[in-house]
Amino acid sequence: MKKSKLVMIGNGMAGVRTIEELLKVAPDLYDITVFGAEPHPNYNRILLSPVLAGEQTLDEIVLNTFEWYADNKIALYAGKKVTEVDRVNRVVRALGADGSVVEAEYDRLLLCTGSNPFILPIPGKDLDGVIAYRDIADTNAMIDAAAKYKHAVVIGGGLLGLEAANGLMLRGMTVSVVHVMPTLMERQLDSVAGKLLQKSLEERGLTFLMGAQTQELVGGADGRVKSIKFKDGSEVPADLVVMAVGIRPNTALAESMRIHCNKGIVVNDTMQTITDARIYSVGECAAHRGIAYGLVAPLFEQAKVAANHLAEFGIGRYQGSLTSTKLKVTGIDLFSAGEFQGGEGTEEIVMSDPFGGVYKKLVIKDDKLIGACMYGDTVDGSWYFKLLRDGRSIADIRDKLMFGESGSNIGDVGHQGQNKAAAMADSDEVCGCNGVTKGTICKAIREKGLFTLDEVKKHTKASASCGSCTGLVEQIIMFTAGGDYSATPKTKAMCGCTDHGHQAVREAIVKEKYLTIAQVQKEMAWRTPNGCSSCRPALNYYLISSWPKEAKDDPQSRFINERSHANIQKDGTYSVIPRMWGGETTADELRRIADAADKYKVPTIKVTGGQRIDLLGVKKEDLVGIWKDIGMPSGHAYAKALRTVKTCVGSEWCRMGTQDSTQMGKDLERAMWRMYAPHKVKFAVSGCPRNCAEAGIKDVGVIGVDSGWEMYVAGNGGIKTEVAHFLVKVKTAEEVLEYTGAFCELYRQEGWYLERTVHYVNRVGLDYVKKRILEDHEGRKALWERLQFALDGEPDPWFDFQEAKVDTRQFETVKA
Repeated sequence: MKKSKLVMIGNGMAGVRTIEELLKVAPDLYDITVFGAEPHPNYNRILLSPVLAGEQTLDEIVLNTFEWYADNKIALYAGKKVTEVDRVNRVVRALGADGSVVEAEYDRLLLCTGSNPFILPIPGKDLDGVIAYRDIADTNAMIDAAAKYKHAVVIGGGLLGLEAANGLMLRGMTVSVVHVMPTLMERQLDSVAGKLLQKSLEERGLTFLMGAQTQELVGGADGRVKSIKFKDGSEVPADLVVMAVGIRPNTALAESMRIHCNKGIVVNDTMQTITDARIYSVGECAAHRGIAYGLVAPLFEQAKVAANHLAEFGIGRYQGSLTSTKLKVTGIDLFSAGEFQGGEGTEEIVMSDPFGGVYKKLVIKDDKLIGACMYGDTVDGSWYFKLLRDGRSIADIRDKLMFGESGSNIGDVGHQGQNKAAAMADSDEVCGCNGVTKGTICKAIREKGLFTLDEVKKHTKASASCGSCTGLVEQIIMFTAGGDYSATPKTKAMCGCTDHGHQAVREAIVKEKYLTIAQVQKEMAWRTPNGCSSCRPALNYYLISSWPKEAKDDPQSRFINERSHANIQKDGTYSVIPRMWGGETTADELRRIADAADKYKVPTIKVTGGQRIDLLGVKKEDLVGIWKDIGMPSGHAYAKALRTVKTCVGSEWCRMGTQDSTQMGKDLERAMWRMYAPHKVKFAVSGCPRNCAEAGIKDVGVIGVDSGWEMYVAGNGGIKTEVAHFLVKVKTAEEVLEYTGAFCELYRQEGWYLERTVHYVNRVGLDYVKKRILEDHEGRKALWERLQFALDGEPDPWFDFQEAKVDTRQFETVKA
């Protein structure tokens, strides 16, 4: 039987989801051809913001790899823009960047051309440095600009604009956000929540120009934008201007085909264009009953209906979507649904705690919940949306409605914090983007033996889009898979060189006493003889941490920073950060640093967040000399090692201090400063509960109290902040050293390479860590002793070149 021909124009999330749904129900019905204007496979556009912020890479946000298209026998023409569709002969023509033309015939055509960013029609909009924020190219352009320029202006205070502003700020730019409305994200938040969001973002370093009307973008002699001018005559410097003021359905191709368009490509309930029944359309370009949706969830609902009809079942109908918005803007949780602004004939129940960063407004009409807006605490968002969608009367729970699902007592049980996943009904929706229920996830876990988040994403699509439900999905995995999440019998391979996961390799190295990388690769049947840049650093770490003094460090299996023992910068120069014990220094050390900076013409000197001095812009050939002249130990700022021990001045100077935090910090750092680990490690010691050293977000945090020290573990600053877990309260400094060392050695022995302490503890469980550190006294002492044994005699790579196996030839100047 000859297959029909399906051509899809556009390679975005909605279109590829349609293909995925079609392959599930009719895998052999069509020969499928896909044209994508971008030279990339299908990727998660929602996650461009984490890429801009440096939290993820482009490879990590790809949804369907090139191999996926090949495996499903889909002809993908990436980087080919469709320029013409001949509806009479049913032929699509596309043009490549190299001028080549590709043609494809179709029996069914799927238009998924998405949307275009709106560019303000103002003078200067075509200057260099003025861009939109829509795709990978835009993201890369912003990353490049952040490396070269200082001042950025983002026009638009919606979700995309704020994410762009946050990402550019994290990359070192000074960022101003221009928004014509009086409050931020007015489409998703009411005025109170919008002002709370603005205040929080201002505290992080963003500047806002609210109600400002842009008149002109002013260019410099080089043709690049240099400032933005407003209608009131004021002007703000700008080396980069990002326009994030909205999107418009991309209907240009459809209009050239004489397809009826009105606010988008007009489609009926079967997602067929009303002009040509052979042509379907889904996504941001499609207008259904006068609405073009921009959220993922309704677009995926459209995809399912379109696939149903392309599969010739003919039973699906799309009748529009009641949408809710659950977002995480720069780490702040937001939720809104329905008529959250209120209005005539409505009542409002409001709870506001600005100091605690929590706001909740429920809008009621005729004893029914018709709208909700939440800031800071959105755990009940899906439950409120269910009430709103079902139209259930809330008269019997009105007095408890504000307290959420657990307080309302609807059904047999509510949720109680971490027990929310267990308490949910199978019919409750977990992933709003993809319409995945708890029951679907649990069934997939049980039937397919799933144990990891990646596996659940692959089989159910839960958590695969915006990611706001990730925590809930992880909870479901934990209790459905039997609770022993750390065991993970099915793990991801370390890399393409092997099928073994990190845990299996670690266990084999210990059990078989492998001492070299070559031995591991031979005995564990590595596919690639010498391994790759992913597995070699991991194997090297596992060997030297498992068998200290016996396994030999292989410098060539370390990353470039660790081979050079300095942080390489964007311009090819290096950053040098000498160690300052507990952040304390002397006048003599400062003079040596200043003299070295003058001698080697260091362009930038900066105080770091870890209370040290950073010399930026050092040439590679000057590294050995500057280390010698400074004469201070390596700060290991480049290594997977103990970086810093941040301290406050403590009881020695501060009138609030209860313990000598500076001395405690120096003792900790001197005891463990040569410690290599699966990832970078940071400590902090505060002399009193006011916690000026920010001990609550460090890998190990110590806080002085009247009767001793409180200890916290597995905190994490950075892009995604994680609060540390309370571990134990001890009385003496010696105990602090022992418990810290034991925890670090446990992490060194069991952590996977590039796994932070927060992820290690999440994987094995805090109860397991407490059992090993608090309950097993002999085991704790043994861990601390093993760490001291491993660190004893560990050389300083800045001075002990031979012992540290530093190849000094790399620092020699190459003469022409």
